[in-house]
Amino acid sequence: MSSNAKASPADIMPLANVMARLRDPETGCPWDIEQNFASIAPYTIEEAYEVADAIERDDMAALRDELGDLLLQVAFHSRMAEQSGHFMLQDVIDGITEKMIRRHPHVFGEGARREDGHAQWEAIKAAERADKEPDPSALAGVAIALPALLRAEKLQKRAARTGFDWPDIGGVMAKIEEELDEVRAAHSRAEQEEEIGDLLFAIVNLARHMKVDPEVALRAANRKFDTRFRAMEDMAGVGFTELSLDEKEGLWQRAKQQLKNPNPVCRGGGS
Repeated sequence: MSSNAKASPADIMPLANVMARLRDPETGCPWDIEQNFASIAPYTIEEAYEVADAIERDDMAALRDELGDLLLQVAFHSRMAEQSGHFMLQDVIDGITEKMIRRHPHVFGEGARREDGHAQWEAIKAAERADKEPDPSALAGVAIALPALLRAEKLQKRAARTGFDWPDIGGVMAKIEEELDEVRAAHSRAEQEEEIGDLLFAIVNLARHMKVDPEVALRAANRKFDTRFRAMEDMAGVGFTELSLDEKEGLWQRAKQQLKNPNPVCRGGGS
């Protein structure tokens, strides 16, 4: 295959062939050859985050590139699996295609109502999990490697399906106050770590009850802090680090107000 060859629409095999060449024990790339599932997993996670970053920045050119990098990860894992005799890329494609059709009887089946789609999805997913999971717990299948905020939310949702949940938001608020008191009372490093973890878990529960995605909310808070802090630095110039804490707080309030009202209307004299 020439270096400038282009895949036909929906043809993923050129990518599979590139990956096979890179992993060829005789003529491939030494770095690609020595990799395994564990060594590649961090890159897979990183590429997924870079996809999310491109979406957040609304950068479609970057999104195209990052989706390609993520797709490469799928091809990489599939090639390693094929070499180990487990499965190949086509099996991955066939498997997810069949799963999507199976889980959407309201679209691909007959007689089902589209408005019942979510309930059907959950019922089918639960049945599939029961068939393949040796663990009978309602929490089975929630991946340990998920980001902590996401895993906390998924664990809580699974528990809620069994009826183990606060009946209203008041109970969640009270739990947060209780956990905050326990953070204040903690003395050792181990106690502080445990109680702060409990507090964060309770806050995720609050977000779930308010139908707020905690990851989205925290990302927005991070973005807001980043913007305001950079504005503070711009206002202060090169001497920012030498300012007192009170002076920095003053700049923070100025930055907060400036970013809240970036184009104040002049209320002075006439035109």
